This record gives sequence, structure tokens and C-alpha cells, in this order.
Amino acid sequence: MAKEITLRYGCNPHQTPARVFMSGGDLPLEVLNSAPGYINLLDALNSWQLVRELKAALGFPAAASFKHVSPSGVAVAAVPLNDTLKEIYAVAGRDLSPLAEAYARARGVDRMSSFGDWAALSDTVDLPTAKLLGREVSDGVIAPAYEPEALEILRKKKEGKYVVLRMDPVYEPEAMERREVFGITFEQRRNDRPVTRDDFKNIVTQKKELPESAIRDMVVAWITLKYTQSNSVCFVLDGQVIGVGAGPQSRIHCTRLAGTKADLWRLRQHPRVLSLPFREAIKRPDKDNATDQFLQPDVTEAEKATWGNVFTKVPAQLTSEEKRTWLDNMTGVVLGSDAFFPFRDSIDRAAQSGVKYVLQPGGSNRDDAVVRACDEYGMAMVFSGVRLFHH
Repeated sequence: MAKEITLRYGCNPHQTPARVFMSGGDLPLEVLNSAPGYINLLDALNSWQLVRELKAALGFPAAASFKHVSPSGVAVAAVPLNDTLKEIYAVAGRDLSPLAEAYARARGVDRMSSFGDWAALSDTVDLPTAKLLGREVSDGVIAPAYEPEALEILRKKKEGKYVVLRMDPVYEPEAMERREVFGITFEQRRNDRPVTRDDFKNIVTQKKELPESAIRDMVVAWITLKYTQSNSVCFVLDGQVIGVGAGPQSRIHCTRLAGTKADLWRLRQHPRVLSLPFREAIKRPDKDNATDQFLQPDVTEAEKATWGNVFTKVPAQLTSEEKRTWLDNMTGVVLGSDAFFPFRDSIDRAAQSGVKYVLQPGGSNRDDAVVRACDEYGMAMVFSGVRLFHH
């Protein structure tokens, strides 16, 4: 382990010099390949904490796909991938270990946002996971260890420029953390509070039942929100985040963003989308872009004119009624929020995306109105009492 790593530049190329270092002792991470950048390391250290905590809380291999210090996808290997998800995640016919399945879920849920991602993995990277990483457009990966054959694959990626980091799995930082902004040092106790089952006991709605699957998905939501730039909302199903809304200043805008992503994930499983007539040799990122555009409601004629380059024939888009019918079959979704809902509007939006369970801190002056909204939709809502802002 090194005491410091000199970086090419900071957040932007004109921000030089740049480095990471420890005030005492060696860094808890080792560069096994290439040279990480400033943003790479911000993504790496945030995503590592997320997957480490998920593995500790649930016991399943965990994976995260990060972009700009927020997850575009998170998953644990709690539920086997079905054939439809294998197809939309482009892993059908591949040998998948539990860790590889977790990353396939994390990467595949929002392939548009995950393009050029940073990957974090809770367990030793095995050969199936390395092969999956090897074919994706990705900047780097952090994990506690790598099998020799897996490391060899990753070292060849991007002509040897793929960043591979090994994190000391037993490293624990000091309780107090500091950072400097505009020459001023901020200090606080780091957010080391773990999630516990007691966080889900205060069910404030008429519906009181929380199946184990919902508690598991609330744990995934809780830990994901802890490492997502605020404001943040996420939708979770089967141990997998299916939509993240990170960064908007308004809670309803977070919910709309996350809900739209969850809806797109569901619509990608529609038989009409699965049978889109792609031309041979079309690359996966181009398929992802075309699929996303196909599912948008406001595609222009000029945009449609380009579809002939991707499809063998121009497909008819799904109607609003067809989309709504398909989305109405999605249910059992968990909605998590890093802070309270100030109005019922987020609950109304969540109901359109199959949400049946809600996790939030509570504490708004309008909590009663939000609870009533959940009761109207037959949702169970938990007040955790724990705000999860991350800046």
C-alpha cells in the first residue's frame, strides 16, 4: 500500500496538481492496474462503502454501478435472474456467478446512465464477473480481491488503461471526518450508523404487514440512499434498485425521476420491446440508445428517420394505453426517501409505478396527509426516524 497517489488532475484538467494521501500511515487501497483519477476515487470510495454495508447487512454479494458520485444501479444477489431480465441485461447464455448476477443487475437496470461507470463489488472478483466487466464500457472497479485469471482479463481492458483497485476489506476510518471547502475545514462524525431491523418497526399506515422481501428491499433502499447525492429517492424490487432520483432540489422531482427510470426498466421487458428488429452487428450501446428513444413519448420525426440505421424496419411505438396496461402489472415495489415527504404528491406518483411499501424518516408537518395518501393506495409506510442526506 502507498502513502499517497499523485493524480493527473482534479475534477477538471485545469485543476493541477492533485493527489490523495493519508495524514498518517498507508492508504487502504492498492492500484493493481492503470492510474485512477480524482473522480474515479470519489466514485470508488463511495461505492465501496455501499456494497460493503449491503453485504454486511444482508449477507448476499452486492454490486453498484456509479456515475458522478451517485449510483445508477445497485443490487444484491438475492433473487435469481429470470430469462427476461437476462435478455434485457444482455447476459443470456452467459455463465453467471452470484457476484456476476449482482453486477448484471446493477449495470443493466439503467444502461444509459451506467455507460462509462465505476463498478464496486463486495466480494472477490471471479472469472464470470471479470468477463462481464471486460465487455462493458466502464472506467474502473474496486473490490476486496481478484482471482488471478479475473485480474488478467481486467488488466487487458481498454488497452491496459482500465483502473483496478483493491480495497483493504478490514479498513475502518476514524470516527471524525474532515474536508476543506474554499479554504475552510469542515468536521463531523462520519455517517457510520448501521441499518437495523428496528428501523422498520414504526409502521404508521393502516396496512401493517411487511413481508421479509419488503424488509430486504428497504435495507437496500436505506443503504443506497446513504451514498446517493441528496435529495434522493429510489425504487427497489427483488433486491435491486430499479430507479434512482439523485440531486434535484425538490422531493417530487426526485420521485418523478426515479419513477420514470423504474417505468423504463419495466417497459424494456414488454414483448414488443424484446422483439425490436435490430440490424445485425449493432453494438449494445447503440441498442440501448435506440430502445430508450423508442420508449420516449415525444420522439420527433427527425429522430425516427434515424431508426433505419438501427432497425431492419421502423417499429410502431407503444401507445400510452399499452404502456399503462403493462406498467399496471408491476407491484410490490419499495420506495425509499432520504428525507421526509413534505406533500402527498410523491405518493401519488409512486402509486403509478407499483409501489406498495414506503420507507422515509418522517417528521414533516404534513405527515398525516402523506399517511392518508398511503392508506388510500393500500401501501404500508415505515417512519425510520433516520435522515440520510449525503453531500
